[in-house]
Amino acid sequence: MAMVGLFWITEDCVYVGAEPTGTAPGVRLTKDGVETLGRGQGGRGWGWDEIREIDVRDVAVRSAARRLLSMAFDSALVLISGDGDQPPAFTVEVVTETDGTVEASALAAATGGIHTPEEYRLSRTLLTRLVDGDTPVDDLLTWRRDHFGAAAPTGDERLALLRRWTTTSA
Repeated sequence: MAMVGLFWITEDCVYVGAEPTGTAPGVRLTKDGVETLGRGQGGRGWGWDEIREIDVRDVAVRSAARRLLSMAFDSALVLISGDGDQPPAFTVEVVTETDGTVEASALAAATGGIHTPEEYRLSRTLLTRLVDGDTPVDDLLTWRRDHFGAAAPTGDERLALLRRWTTTSA
């Protein structure tokens, strides 16, 4: 698995946020459509032809310097208190033709749950392109399969991937 922007990419599907385990919340994107997962929101799914929009809210966005400072503070707090929390959650809003607007929660996959402004902007653009069919989910899955077992991409490599997926034509 690999994290790129707001996405956790496996060989079979793409998650908005972290891949959920157990009853944790999440949103899964496949070549066939979108599915909400987790206790209280799981089991709902739509084909891409039913989706009108996907957007995210409540994502922690900070400059690279502020992100580093926030992560250092959080680490120190955990060391002092011994109390580590789950990753922060954010809201994924799925607008469908049949069910209207559906809100789901997802857990952040990024360290500290914080994304840079550029990561956030490119991730939102990619969500729009996925819905519009300009970037198929299979492009992300193919990249992951081609890099299976490779080291996780660096920050610059992740941004380059997001730029590629938000500018190429299907």
